[in-house]
Amino acid sequence: MCDILVAAPEATKEGVTLFAKNSDREPNEAQVLELIPRRKHDEEKVKLTYVEFPQVKETYAVILSRPWWMWGAEMGVNEFELAIGNTAVFTKVKVPEKGITGMDMIRLALERTKSAKEALEFITGLVEHGLQGGNGSKNHKLYYFSSFIIADPKEAWVLETVGKEWVAKRIEGVYSISNALTIESDWDMASEGVEALARRGSFNFARHFSDRFYTHFAHGRERRAFTLRKLQEKESEITLEYMMSLLRSHSFEPYSPEKGSMRDICMHYGGLTRPSQTASSQISELGKGLHWFTGTSNPCLSVFKPVTFAGGLPDLGKEPTDRYDPETYWWRFEAFHRKFLTNYRAYIADFARERDRLQAEIIEKAGEIEKTPEDLRILTEWAFREEKILLERWEAILKPGRLPFLFGRAWKKVNEGAGLEL
Repeated sequence: MCDILVAAPEATKEGVTLFAKNSDREPNEAQVLELIPRRKHDEEKVKLTYVEFPQVKETYAVILSRPWWMWGAEMGVNEFELAIGNTAVFTKVKVPEKGITGMDMIRLALERTKSAKEALEFITGLVEHGLQGGNGSKNHKLYYFSSFIIADPKEAWVLETVGKEWVAKRIEGVYSISNALTIESDWDMASEGVEALARRGSFNFARHFSDRFYTHFAHGRERRAFTLRKLQEKESEITLEYMMSLLRSHSFEPYSPEKGSMRDICMHYGGLTRPSQTASSQISELGKGLHWFTGTSNPCLSVFKPVTFAGGLPDLGKEPTDRYDPETYWWRFEAFHRKFLTNYRAYIADFARERDRLQAEIIEKAGEIEKTPEDLRILTEWAFREEKILLERWEAILKPGRLPFLFGRAWKKVNEGAGLEL
């Protein structure tokens, strides 16, 4: 489950496009934050998550946040300030067991296209050839098609896909998507199959293709209604900080993770009825070249750090898997997050104040520095270092509590699966 928000230049205080996403995955699906430079290729094929695809002579530099076991990415941005993210949508059309996942499509488009319109045309070409498919889960069966937000500094598009069919709408002002189709009959572009259906009479894309059962229990419509309303309330005044606050938000406050739901934007795992948690988050200031990633789960417990192509990423240790390893960046913070979870209500108010002070300091410093590669490198390394100091300080403060029985049993099973002892 995921949520993606976008605000076009006319909707933001600084006149830049703001792209934001929470990537929700199974709780042990560590997410890799990586910067892949521009590369030349001699090989004819590239191995995606499940299938091979023709390789190109050169791929563009990308910053990706991807589940550890996938070739593709949940979200990312390329050197031309093109950002893309996807969400799962549940439909009446059967998903092929093998194919190019929505996540693979994101990485392919980021590595090969320079603008939102070019990326839109690339992805719809794959969809029309029936190439989308594959299991979206490492350990369970989870087959779905994808909706996408595709944005660059000048324009943004929402693209929704089902089988070989698709619709797309250019975004004016603000937009958000979650785990439900949103485009009804007001598309700007569509596949030939959709246009043919529309010519027969009144046609509603979302109503025609949505699977009611899975769409209902994913609560995507409720999450989308919340984020869209919040964006509309601040339209023309939306800031980076406001986007961060939305990605950190829950369906009620004061929040208790054991009482959370699939309606939360910052989602915490809760067992069978809430099988996902936010694994990583991204906000890109398109037009400024600044991209803010948590690289860790639960943005309410995380700090967004500035990442740029010129400044690069610091050493994040070993690449993570679904097994706990303190030498990996994601799991180092995940162990702290799960310990914090056991006594969340007791500490969250004080922690949030410190988190927000550090976040404000990082944002302020990012706005003041010269944008030379060396300054950008120092900025990013400093932000990651300050985050580590915050973690270590709170590890010393935090006294674990006891989770309610059913909630605790669900987490005990997850932690055992990762080899993590709290």
